[in-house]
Amino acid sequence: MLSLGLIIPHLKLELGDVVYRLPATLPIGIIIGTLIFGPVVDRFGYKNLLIVGSVIALLGVQGLVHLAQFNEMWMLYVSILLVGIGGGILNGETNVLVAEIYDDKTRGGKLGILGAFFCIGALTWTLMVHVMGDFRLPLNIISAIKVAFVVFYCFIQFPQAKPQSGGASFKDVIGLLKYPALILFAFVLFFQSGLEAITNTFTPSFLEETKGMGDIALSLTFVTVGMLIGRFLLGAIMNKLGDIRTLYIFMSIALIGFILLGFVVSAETPMLVYAAMALIGFGVGATFPVVFNSLGATFKEMSGTAFSIAIFIGLCGNFILKRAMGWFFERGQFDYLPIVMIFATIMIMILLPLAKSKIKK
Repeated sequence: MLSLGLIIPHLKLELGDVVYRLPATLPIGIIIGTLIFGPVVDRFGYKNLLIVGSVIALLGVQGLVHLAQFNEMWMLYVSILLVGIGGGILNGETNVLVAEIYDDKTRGGKLGILGAFFCIGALTWTLMVHVMGDFRLPLNIISAIKVAFVVFYCFIQFPQAKPQSGGASFKDVIGLLKYPALILFAFVLFFQSGLEAITNTFTPSFLEETKGMGDIALSLTFVTVGMLIGRFLLGAIMNKLGDIRTLYIFMSIALIGFILLGFVVSAETPMLVYAAMALIGFGVGATFPVVFNSLGATFKEMSGTAFSIAIFIGLCGNFILKRAMGWFFERGQFDYLPIVMIFATIMIMILLPLAKSKIKK
């Protein structure tokens, strides 16, 4: 998924302050893509939708490359919407595909590796824009790679659809919502997605306003690096300790990072700031793979639809916690950030074992 924060400054030079309206379109597209992928893959399989989702994202990316020069904002809105829809499809479908391919012993570790490659993609995109000084050439490189993968998808086999589940009708979806385990897992993702959102969105401003930090953009890079390391180690740790104990270890590390960030670090200790951010990234990186591992094991017959529901509720948490934190920041109440972060972390630690206890044996 593209970070529009790296594109907006370049578009602003051509289009002015109106470009700040564009990022709000991305989550709408992501939600649409998220709601689409689950029922479709359960009924029709993975291959065609993976190709379609890639092409949709490709069209959106190329729209960003070529349409800014026409000064037609609606074209850019459509392009970002397409990036969101394609990204929502690809994010959800790749996770549920990995969950279906691997067994209960290896699924969590493989989902962690998939998440690690998301981090590698984010770092690579940031580095390319930084080195090349513009977003168009990096987007064209991404487009060329995506075309190569679309061709590759056409010639490989994917798991078949699940006709034994009868597809994913509206009645089937409502039936899934009756499972307490699914709803509880979804609310773990609600707090996790919100936690990641407020960390990435508000931490730089928090450090600037309350700690007097100068080079605040660098701090987010340490979150990504910490998450990358944590996800590569996740599989080995899960194999030894299991889901719940693994999550507790990772969340405890995140808590240490939040406490350092909120109550210890200062502008005089930039290395401690970066260490806190790395601990946060390491800690929060485990939740999505752990929850997806449990969902894949629990709802095998309708895993795509279950993932769609859980990710959708997670995106609601992303929106709600960002809006709430934005309300605090508008009023100059910056010190609420670490408190909300700690609260969300504790809720994740409470809800996961509760969700596991509701799984029908």
